[in-house]
Amino acid sequence: MINIETNRLILSPLQQQHWPLFLRLHSEPQVVTLCFDVPPQDIIRQKFAARLKPWTPDSDNWLGLVVADKASGAELGVTGFELQGGVAEVGYLFLPEFYGKGYAAEALQGLIDWASATHNINHYRAVVTEGNAASEKVLTKCGFVLQRIDANAHRIGGTFFADHIYRLSQE
Repeated sequence: MINIETNRLILSPLQQQHWPLFLRLHSEPQVVTLCFDVPPQDIIRQKFAARLKPWTPDSDNWLGLVVADKASGAELGVTGFELQGGVAEVGYLFLPEFYGKGYAAEALQGLIDWASATHNINHYRAVVTEGNAASEKVLTKCGFVLQRIDANAHRIGGTFFADHIYRLSQE
């Protein structure tokens, strides 16, 4: 059982009881506005079901983890990655009431430290929507470097946005 601890946080596998958190993270405008359009609930449920699958380094599914406050047990958000060709593409979503407290960077660093130590994963990638400065700050705080910008990569709310592609290599 995966259980990653940092100074303030516990990261543990997403489970069925986390559906309300997952739904809120994928449907609340303040969370998704610079990530994606709110998908229909059946699509969110499919994504959730995919994140519940057990993860191993040979899996073709995401490692989905709930981020909780160690002291209070409050669920703050989710994080995880998908491993393809030795590169882990990381992602994270946090509830707005926990923005600006350093939780995302702490969780991401904990995830990277665990993945590197436990599974010898040394290459990471992240895709951030243009304008999501807070998410870019999290990545740079964890050592990621902007590799390239893909103009007009996707559309949110009818507007095209660039993707900012970040990389981290630990070798």
